[in-house]
Amino acid sequence: MSWRVAGTYVESCNCDAPCPCRRIDGVPGGRSTHGICDGALCWQIVEGEADGVDLSDLRVVLATRYSDDEEGSPWSWLLFLDERGTREQHDVIEQIWAGRIAGEQLEHFPWAWKPSHLLAARPAQIELDHTPRRQWFRVRDALTVRISGPYEGEETITCVIPGHERTGEEVVAGELRVDDGPLRFEYAGVCGYASTFDYRSA
Repeated sequence: MSWRVAGTYVESCNCDAPCPCRRIDGVPGGRSTHGICDGALCWQIVEGEADGVDLSDLRVVLATRYSDDEEGSPWSWLLFLDERGTREQHDVIEQIWAGRIAGEQLEHFPWAWKPSHLLAARPAQIELDHTPRRQWFRVRDALTVRISGPYEGEETITCVIPGHERTGEEVVAGELRVDDGPLRFEYAGVCGYASTFDYRSA
């Protein structure tokens, strides 16, 4: 399958800012702050297409958890698909995000190259605003992330999910909340990251 998706990206997890999992001043990331990482990740696809299927203007959200102390640190994750999309669009996006088809996303998505447990993939009402330094996104009745402002440090920080080759900004989340099935957590004043992304088939 020939495909490409590009747009904006925002995430938050329960690590202290700056997130030690990221690359900081060129030093590769390592163990999460608390050993268990709870997070939520959001992509706004601005331009997207897969073998003639238009994926533009669709949204994708993950809720995630992994433990550094579990062998292989497998990810448990929920995949929320924009309810405005069709079943065909949802199927393609799930294949890309789950790493079932070849492409550059396999270099960016830890849940695709590590052992992982996809807990559910389902359509949902996804709302968002990726305006820099006041980003927010929400999955109705399940998940909320609100960015309160920038991280004030001067380090150069990059994140593997959008790509270390892309510039981005470490931010602070005033709210990170997930309440859906086995993933239930709530934090304030934790780390976040905002950038752009551009993934495509190999």
